[in-house]
Amino acid sequence: MKNREVRLKNYPDGLPARNCFEVVEAEIAPLSQGQMLIRNVWMSVDPYMRGRMNPGRQSYVPPFELGKVMDGGAVGQVVESRGGAFAVGDYVTGMLGGWRAYNVSSGAGLTKIDPRINVPLSAYMGVMGMPGITAWYGLLKIGKPKAGETVFVSAAAGAVGALVCGIAKLKECRVVGTAGSAGKCNWLKDTVGVDAAIDYHTAGDGLTKALRDAAPKGVDVYFDNVGGAHLESALEVMNPNGRIVACGMISQYNNPDQTGVRNLFNIIGKRILMQGFIVSDSFSEMPAFIAEMGAWVAAGKIKWEETVYEGLEKSPEAFIGLFSGDNLGKALVRIGPDKA
Repeated sequence: MKNREVRLKNYPDGLPARNCFEVVEAEIAPLSQGQMLIRNVWMSVDPYMRGRMNPGRQSYVPPFELGKVMDGGAVGQVVESRGGAFAVGDYVTGMLGGWRAYNVSSGAGLTKIDPRINVPLSAYMGVMGMPGITAWYGLLKIGKPKAGETVFVSAAAGAVGALVCGIAKLKECRVVGTAGSAGKCNWLKDTVGVDAAIDYHTAGDGLTKALRDAAPKGVDVYFDNVGGAHLESALEVMNPNGRIVACGMISQYNNPDQTGVRNLFNIIGKRILMQGFIVSDSFSEMPAFIAEMGAWVAAGKIKWEETVYEGLEKSPEAFIGLFSGDNLGKALVRIGPDKA
């Protein structure tokens, strides 16, 4: 039986390009006792993957290897089992062997999807998956917003940012978000319910002024997905004893010079707490996250969007599009039909 895989062909210099990847066919090895064959259905592309394409840079996960399959989260269905952890027909989610159509697994690190939770399978790559728990944990456990405070979210129309905005509104905060187009800003205001949305392309060098106008009482919590100029503006507008949740800095991922932030001294004078985190820090909180987010989703209190690319071969385009703002909400690749 043949498999289709997307492998890393070249390390990118700056922005990733299509020639960094190749789609190949490979044989699927026969199952050993205790293994399952899983048909991948949905696959995630995420900005953190760019950091794994820098072989010389230390990170919290090992770099991708040339000639090897790209890795990432997926949702799949068990189609064959030799005493594996899950039954044929079960849907599972986790790191399902990378960007490939089929994966052989013992089930280690995978979670069975509860069919009683009435959400689409794709949601386990977004609102009920890694972006969801990243937003929930980062905002509530690190940012600790209080009712009436102002929360500022960069890349607010992205997979994580939009969920942070929604959760902050549920916590009765004033929410200001940035996005890269008027359409995205309108979606944030009309659908997600933010109080103000800033098009950072239009704002340009006036981002700090735009943030001051949108947050007249200052910023109490900044959820940072961008870094760079966004972080500088937040530091200027933040209130004393504000909290910065450092989730990502996508403006720097393709920048070999790693542009510095010029006003970090504000952290001292304003007694600002700034804390970085990675999603694995939150895994012990998964049951609490599933319970609370699941209830919000069931009640229609959380809004999200997906940008879907059809077919495994579109994985490189889906990934590259993250860095030019092509996606609204979660960028996903549909590898195959939800039901075989």
